[in-house]
Amino acid sequence: MSTTHEVTNQAPPLIGHDPIAGDAALAEACLWHADAATLASLADLGRLAGSEQAQEWGRLANENPPRLKTHDRFGHRVDEVEFHPAWHELMGAAVGHGLAGTPWAEAAAGDRHAHVRRAVGYVGWTQVEMGHGCPVTMTYAAVPALRRAPDLAEALEPGLTSRTYSCGLADPAGKAGLVAGMGMTEKQGGSDVRANTTRATPNGDGSHSLTGHKWFTSAPMSDLFLVLAQTADGLSCFLVPRVLPGGQRNVFRLQRLKDKLGDRSNASSEVEFDGTTGFLVGEPGRGVPTIIEMVNTTRLNCVLGSAATIRAALTQALHHTRHRSAFGALLVDQPLMQNVLADLALESEAATAMGIRLAAAQDAGEADFLRLAGAVAKFWVCKRTPGTVAEALEVLGGNGYVEESGLPRLYRQAPLNSVWEGSGNVIALDVLRALGSRSAALAAVTAELELARGADPRFDAAVARLGAELADPDQLPMRARRIAGQLALCLQGSLLLRQAPAAVADAFCASRLDGDWGAVLGTLPAGVPVRRLVDRAAVVPA
Repeated sequence: MSTTHEVTNQAPPLIGHDPIAGDAALAEACLWHADAATLASLADLGRLAGSEQAQEWGRLANENPPRLKTHDRFGHRVDEVEFHPAWHELMGAAVGHGLAGTPWAEAAAGDRHAHVRRAVGYVGWTQVEMGHGCPVTMTYAAVPALRRAPDLAEALEPGLTSRTYSCGLADPAGKAGLVAGMGMTEKQGGSDVRANTTRATPNGDGSHSLTGHKWFTSAPMSDLFLVLAQTADGLSCFLVPRVLPGGQRNVFRLQRLKDKLGDRSNASSEVEFDGTTGFLVGEPGRGVPTIIEMVNTTRLNCVLGSAATIRAALTQALHHTRHRSAFGALLVDQPLMQNVLADLALESEAATAMGIRLAAAQDAGEADFLRLAGAVAKFWVCKRTPGTVAEALEVLGGNGYVEESGLPRLYRQAPLNSVWEGSGNVIALDVLRALGSRSAALAAVTAELELARGADPRFDAAVARLGAELADPDQLPMRARRIAGQLALCLQGSLLLRQAPAAVADAFCASRLDGDWGAVLGTLPAGVPVRRLVDRAAVVPA
């Protein structure tokens, strides 16, 4: 072969690393909020996540997206979705390592760190492939909502909390493991679910008959769905199984699968109900408060998923710069590149710290803290992800714009969590509701900020500015995004000042809280020990 085709100055494949124990920020967050045994229990998952096999599953699942099969060869309606075998491998690994509903059973059995373990594993594992994280998340989030119907929970929780992944439609009572989905929005209302027109009428046997449509139904191949429908008492929540007790298919007509920007491995669908059987969950007319149990938990996963996406992009950027030379030196040794990488690392560590703190609050039952901090984190971390991933992609130059690098998939995925479970304006306004309707939520978050009071004058000044912002009632809705962002940065600052190395906390305060932060990543001020931050962010081999 001609010497012009010799491959030099290219990074080797990124395999054989451990994105859980090998990530200092994630591992330390686990130790801070749980213990060494919790981190050790994720060792096998970490090694699998960094393996060539798992990365191949992720590639195949995205290059071979799900296909809708409405009818069988004889013309019978079947409404099934076919997935590539790689998707099932990813699902099997996630469920098998307890990333779906398992923590609820473990917590009930006395495990004080079940949700932190799951969150740390989720951040590490979904770096492989984010699309299958949707049904994993929905299954995790369905359990607390379903507990509003004790009889249904008693029957279905064993399957939802199982570590067995059982694909295929069958009577839930006979399956070793169950997957859950959700259907809230309709085409005329979107986030305004009170505008829903799907109706539910009693059947006289304790069940209801649902008629209507759902514009976005997540993971339609799941076994169970929590949906909203109107009753005589108002908007109510229902459990809709794909297969009824005894094995008969429920009416669940898949109209089409969405052709999405990213999230290509996962199926999102439009569903028609026509006499579909559903079972009431919670009180009639109280559908929103019932399903909000699920929404609040999925918002936690939006934060974790965005932290994972940022970390995956950072890892690719670091790997590339440690092997690529330009202008006579490795990229990682060049000062301006170090500034970019260090800034990316700060963004990643702050997002990770926020996500794992929320999971710890789930373990501790800190409902007031979660109510406000969860919305704040969902707004900020998810909103920061697209720009952060774009900067990491640019580190690879033209190589980063090529599909084979994996960065385009991350880039397309990056906006999803900011849209899912409430886009930016919806979440920012929800932050205002949490501030106004539940003073206990603000008190819980304020207590968290107070834990770092006096640790850094820049942090103290930022908290004071936040207080002034909250004290000004004029035009609050217009300032909702500003308030949510300030709250998020103060919370991240508090966490890093207490938990991270001094160099990390100082760099965060200098760049995010000191009032002179540039809008572009890679603008850390002089004096920040950028190389130390870059070295800390490197992923240790498995």
